[in-house]
Amino acid sequence: MTTDSEAPSATDRAALLARLAQPQTYDVAVIGGGATGLGVALDAAARGFSVVLVESHDFAKGTSSRATKLVHGGVRYLAQGNIALVREALHERTTLLHNAPHLAQPLAFVMPSYRLWETPFYGVGLKMYDALAGKAGLGSTEFLGRMETLRCLPTVRADGLKGGVKYWDGQFDDARLALALARTAAGRGALLVNYCPARGLLHEAGKLVGLVCEDAESGRRFELRARAVVNATGVWVDELRQQDGQALGKSVRPMVAPSQGVHIVVDRDFLPSDHALLVPKTADGRVLFAVPWLGKLILGTTDSPRHDLAREPLAFKEEVDFILSESAKYLRRAPAASDVRSIWVGLRPLVKPQDDEGGNTKAISREHTVLVSSSGLITVTGGKWTTYRAMAEDVLQKCFDAQLLPARPAGVTQQLALVGAPAQPQRKRMCDAQGLHSYGADAACVQQLPGADQWLADGLSEAMVRFAARFEYARTVEDMLARRSRLLFLDARRAAELAPRVAAILQEELGRDPQLSAFVALAQQYSQLPGYADRAGA
Repeated sequence: MTTDSEAPSATDRAALLARLAQPQTYDVAVIGGGATGLGVALDAAARGFSVVLVESHDFAKGTSSRATKLVHGGVRYLAQGNIALVREALHERTTLLHNAPHLAQPLAFVMPSYRLWETPFYGVGLKMYDALAGKAGLGSTEFLGRMETLRCLPTVRADGLKGGVKYWDGQFDDARLALALARTAAGRGALLVNYCPARGLLHEAGKLVGLVCEDAESGRRFELRARAVVNATGVWVDELRQQDGQALGKSVRPMVAPSQGVHIVVDRDFLPSDHALLVPKTADGRVLFAVPWLGKLILGTTDSPRHDLAREPLAFKEEVDFILSESAKYLRRAPAASDVRSIWVGLRPLVKPQDDEGGNTKAISREHTVLVSSSGLITVTGGKWTTYRAMAEDVLQKCFDAQLLPARPAGVTQQLALVGAPAQPQRKRMCDAQGLHSYGADAACVQQLPGADQWLADGLSEAMVRFAARFEYARTVEDMLARRSRLLFLDARRAAELAPRVAAILQEELGRDPQLSAFVALAQQYSQLPGYADRAGA
């Protein structure tokens, strides 16, 4: 496997802004630095187009760092009869695992059965899942007896257990994968700038010709001209669509119905296994996961309609109650509020049916949608992390169909290894605690930086902070402890304890305020459960 990791590219802020200031008409300008926007930037750059991408906050700050950490075909979408979506996702699952093996790996799931009909019923469905995957399968579905299920899930509730079904999907580090997409795109010539929100769109004679963006740190504005402008802002796409419509004197109907997914994190001893637990149908029909990830256990997720678009949405108390109470039905030792190490919430950009008035988001399709406005604004939203690459190809095809760009063949990212992809398979797994191995082929470069032998915590060295500042676009303590390291998502109180030392290193590296106080306040939010006072993480 070839990689782009031999000599990491510096992400010096002054140099990036100097490039941004140069007069140029780009082929593609992308607004939004989440999974979808980064995927578009990489695909376009890999096809030889000139690309610029601006992100209002940090890369993957929103939904793209708050996934359930699963690279999957979507078992529940199979139950909904959406065969095309499942088949595409299963194909893309294998591609992702191959192109970033240090950040995405196979994971075995077990569905425990407490009624005699559950094992054959779910087993047959999962055999169909295997069949759809074909050669892209990660392992065969197995029917398990009671003792085999207990060996896979040693702390699952034994009372009434009949057996189970074991199947395979994948898991990944979403924020670090987003970062790998950004760095790989940069290696192909794309210019990517975080903390640089788009402030307006540029129209001439009714056609979109670019955008105005602003460096959030200095207030300096830049005019970017482009042949194709892609709106990849996730749950926030309607804001740009409204701006585009107003410029043309047209009303624009909102297309996104946000849905909220809550996850809580507890210690691994609640399920000390390298298998994940999946309950396909809980008391209210939702799916429950218990997923081992980076040394902890993720419990979730919920699916609740949300009408505001907060950057840091709060969980509803009933969502936390749901996760804790449902977990208690399946785990021998029930997690309590005091066991929670972190709680985080993501907003899913679900695409509304045209006759939808809001309500049940569980029934809305997870497929992505690409629209082209009369001015030429390309908007993409919906979908899921697993299919980011296919979504990017669809976006570029729309650019070709609208004659914004000359057509060039697709498939260039099918076997494109992402930055850090190691030449040899790694022994460490995604369920193991994070550490130097998380950097893949970049680990040697990290070790050459000052502070490589100075550990701030298990799996986090001073050198890793310096690497983030020099080569990974990090600007704040949050960037480092939420997305370069995932400590905020794993143990919010521990992240707050380490924040002052991380801030000192970033201050030294960047010569700017790394926003320590803002991070401490955020960590407080991640460590508290709504309606449980300060019992969480105590």
